[in-house]
Amino acid sequence: MEAKRPARTPQPPYYSVVFTSVREEGDHGYSEMAKEMAELVRSQPGFLGSDECRGADGLGITVAYFDTEENVKAWRANASHTVARNLGRERWYKSYALHVAKVERAYSWERPEDSEQSEESEQPE
Repeated sequence: MEAKRPARTPQPPYYSVVFTSVREEGDHGYSEMAKEMAELVRSQPGFLGSDECRGADGLGITVAYFDTEENVKAWRANASHTVARNLGRERWYKSYALHVAKVERAYSWERPEDSEQSEESEQPE
């Protein structure tokens, strides 16, 4: 199993879609639909990756990355995604907020797996 790490995205600019939600109690088909949407979005033109988390209190945050605003709009217009969105309002969410932003700068860092690296290789450039 591969270790968890943030989505790897290209150099900016690109777009992020930040979906923050609070779930209702119970599953009511949510897990299955979430799995279907995760598979579907990976096949969408311009999809670059995603980061997700959900706390025990029901608060969840999903950030999806797309190469262009047009591809963000195409994902929103996807018929299956529209069905899922409507079901979310009817069954699964107490509340949600959605933010679309153009990413102008992005930074990342990852600890090297080889813990016996020389001091020089550990120094930032």
